[in-house]
Amino acid sequence: MKLPVTATVLSLGLLWGIAPPVQAEYYLYQLPDGSRVITDRPKFDSAHKLVRKSHNPIGLGRYAAGHSTFNTAPAANYLRFENIIHNVANRHKIDVALVKAVIHTESFFNPNATSHKGASGLMQLMPATAERYGVTDLYSPRQNIEGGVRYLRDLMQRYPRQLKLVLAAYNAGENAVDRYQGIPPYPETRKYVKKVLKKRAYYSNWP
Repeated sequence: MKLPVTATVLSLGLLWGIAPPVQAEYYLYQLPDGSRVITDRPKFDSAHKLVRKSHNPIGLGRYAAGHSTFNTAPAANYLRFENIIHNVANRHKIDVALVKAVIHTESFFNPNATSHKGASGLMQLMPATAERYGVTDLYSPRQNIEGGVRYLRDLMQRYPRQLKLVLAAYNAGENAVDRYQGIPPYPETRKYVKKVLKKRAYYSNWP
């Protein structure tokens, strides 16, 4: 993918050994067409969705290019985040198997996963959801899981004892669930709910 001019300039600076100012902040945004841009100026328009910000642009380039480095074996990736998942899920009193099922369905345990719609990280948080829960680094496994689990917890409070609606809202949004007063008639959402429930049953048999 061809990087925008801003990202290219930053990349050249890094290659030449030019250190960025310590005080500067750099932002990685995703645009509606799926392209990404790195800039040192914050954007406040709706077209720019914040994906990641850092005081140092080193490493942002691979996120801008959509690169991901993770083991393709799901078990290996699952074990990488076992402790974080248990810690966060138990702290918020959310079923561990459910969290694993959501992560498996959303990202296949890939912490660098990014969808064409801008959802990012293990639990595929949208920038607006990440902001709601104070997630400043969408690709930080701990922050991403923390935000995703808190979102699940809030959805469970909104739809008590209606797990299918919780999952539908996680996938399609609360507004869609409320508008249709049930699981929206979206093929993707209906498949998503079934997949997560199946994976939850699978992980329920794990220690």
